[in-house]
Amino acid sequence: MNWLDLALYLLIYSFLGWCAEVLYYAVTKRRFCNRGFLTLPFLLSYGGAFDLLILTLPALAGHYALQFLFTMAIVSVVESFSNHLNSRLGPKVNWGGERPRVLGGSMRGLAFSAAVAACFYITYLVVHPLLLGLTTLVPDLAKKILVWVLFALMAADFFGVLYTLRTGGVQAYERREARSSEGRIARRLTAAVWRRLQKAYPGIREMSPEEQEIYPFAKGVCLDKLVWVFLTSALLGDVIETFWCGLVNGHWMSRSSVLYGPFSFVWGLGAVVLTVTLQGLAHRDSFFVFAAGFFIGGTYEYMCSVFTELVFGTVFWDYSHMPLNIGGRTNMLFCFFWGVLAVFWIKIIYPWMSRLIEKFPALAGKIMTWAVVAIMVCNGLLTCAAMLRYNTRVIQPEPNNSFEEFLDRQYGDDFIQRRWPNMIATEKST
Repeated sequence: MNWLDLALYLLIYSFLGWCAEVLYYAVTKRRFCNRGFLTLPFLLSYGGAFDLLILTLPALAGHYALQFLFTMAIVSVVESFSNHLNSRLGPKVNWGGERPRVLGGSMRGLAFSAAVAACFYITYLVVHPLLLGLTTLVPDLAKKILVWVLFALMAADFFGVLYTLRTGGVQAYERREARSSEGRIARRLTAAVWRRLQKAYPGIREMSPEEQEIYPFAKGVCLDKLVWVFLTSALLGDVIETFWCGLVNGHWMSRSSVLYGPFSFVWGLGAVVLTVTLQGLAHRDSFFVFAAGFFIGGTYEYMCSVFTELVFGTVFWDYSHMPLNIGGRTNMLFCFFWGVLAVFWIKIIYPWMSRLIEKFPALAGKIMTWAVVAIMVCNGLLTCAAMLRYNTRVIQPEPNNSFEEFLDRQYGDDFIQRRWPNMIATEKST
């Protein structure tokens, strides 16, 4: 599966998901309703979830119950992130009520998410093989043209909707037009987008000035807070894992995910996933948090293993020797640990960490946050380049350009093997 095919399936299933939602509302509400964030007929949350299924489920072929549980976990996590992004992209907009979710802890939400997951899984088993056969008949050039054109249109559509939400909707434009010669085209486009959103989300409205008051730094589950949750958890996770391996194996080794600094991206991203997806369960009994953490944490660890193998051609952990393992990528014991960690995280650790982060001065906090983002992005990109060069150096020892020459000199095989002693190159990468 290459990136072009994944992009194509993202578009196909985003469109099919949009059609399914339109049909659902046509039957239940007796009217047409475009429920997408975009004006174009695409629901990217559906396409993104299907791409994750396409990457994950083949390794579990034949284990139908396990595949369904993975599907339900993936769909629930993608849905949570989608709802979270919607609320954050429109800071001046109240979106109204939400539909029931499994991660809200209600039985209605559980039944709803189980039904949605069943639809996804049946589509994966029955429809996807047929689409796989049809897409192989399409020339790669036609695929590239289609993908690039549609992604360009979606990008323009996205920025148009984002502009509308960020400026407060059609009411804000009417007020500004009364004071100045605001462009008519921009106002008409914004009015059209806003009317479409009002039909799709009947409870949506522009927030009052009082509701738009200036909040303290990193109020709620926002990007600023998630950056510090990621950074802190990545640091603590690396320290914990280093000491754990030292005590269990009797020798110390690096457990960092990046070239510079003691940071484990797996732990950092895991904390972000638990924070965003399990907030709806914070008020519920610990059993619900444990059960959700058990499945979501195990699915997350499995997908991290799949990702590193597909992208970098490497395996960083292998649990094949442990009982009740799932393809060697995770196991029931570690899923249990994820469940326990979820309880401690949502009930104890995150509330304390959240209050501490919100005490940062607003201006200094913003500057520090974006400085951290810039440094970690550069660190991550350089790490990816060093890993990819490490794998290609086996079949192509001589560098092709000055950048590869720098990577060979600065991050040679000895350096990489010391930094990630457990990393194993797969046969595909060599």
